[in-house]
Amino acid sequence: MRVAVAGLALLLAASAAPTPPPHEWQIAGRLEQGGVVLGTAPLGATGVTVDGAAVRLTGDRRFIAGFGRDAAPATTIVAHFADGSTDRRTVPVAARQWRIESIPLLRQPPPGAPPDPVYDARRKAELAEIAAARSGDSDDGGWDAAFVWPAHGRISGVYGSQRILGGVPKSPHLGLDVAAPPGTPVVAPAEGTVRLAHGPMLLEGNLVMLDHGHGLVSSFLHLSRIDVRAGQHVARGEALGRVGMTGRATGPHLHWALSWRDARLDPGLFVPSGGN
Repeated sequence: MRVAVAGLALLLAASAAPTPPPHEWQIAGRLEQGGVVLGTAPLGATGVTVDGAAVRLTGDRRFIAGFGRDAAPATTIVAHFADGSTDRRTVPVAARQWRIESIPLLRQPPPGAPPDPVYDARRKAELAEIAAARSGDSDDGGWDAAFVWPAHGRISGVYGSQRILGGVPKSPHLGLDVAAPPGTPVVAPAEGTVRLAHGPMLLEGNLVMLDHGHGLVSSFLHLSRIDVRAGQHVARGEALGRVGMTGRATGPHLHWALSWRDARLDPGLFVPSGGN
């Protein structure tokens, strides 16, 4: 099968195993928390479910599914056939160690200001836009090609890291931060269709969301400017905008998030290591 991302291509290149016959399962990918499974269903399969949810198949029965930061240690993939029969596979999902920083003596800040109805209403509308953009399941082919880095700079935040302040866990960091000067170009890591190009949002600032197909969506936050529009199809390497610090950001950087449906993935697994 063709390999979706550069990291996976490097992983699979080392294998000299013969290609299985077309009537058998083919399972590959980064089978770990934050990673993906790339599969080809057996010949004759009319559908595939992953943990009970149907996934999109290509004409030659290929598919992708992703695992979140805290994914269970195994996932169940089932091929469905026209005669009602099924073929089930249980795929292990490796656990990972995360960068956890505990500051036990730090006091939590006092309760903030009372709720602001204007802020709350605006934020609710923004979250609805983001959810709608992330829910796409198009037949775009970017998911099945090598990814490139969307921006060049110092990696200032890694996927999965978390702080525990005064014994209270804060939300994990579910993306990759690239610190770079304002105006640094941000490009599409793979081809896709722009689902959202909007800003500034309260937290994300100027935001672009790019649908790579089959449920895989990239999000690019804190941009100083946006150079694309919703509905536009872009090629890998095409300009999306520029690095900035709009929204809730303490310095100029690109926050790149990657999701497969509701699972937040690790963008670092999709690009060549050491290539930024």
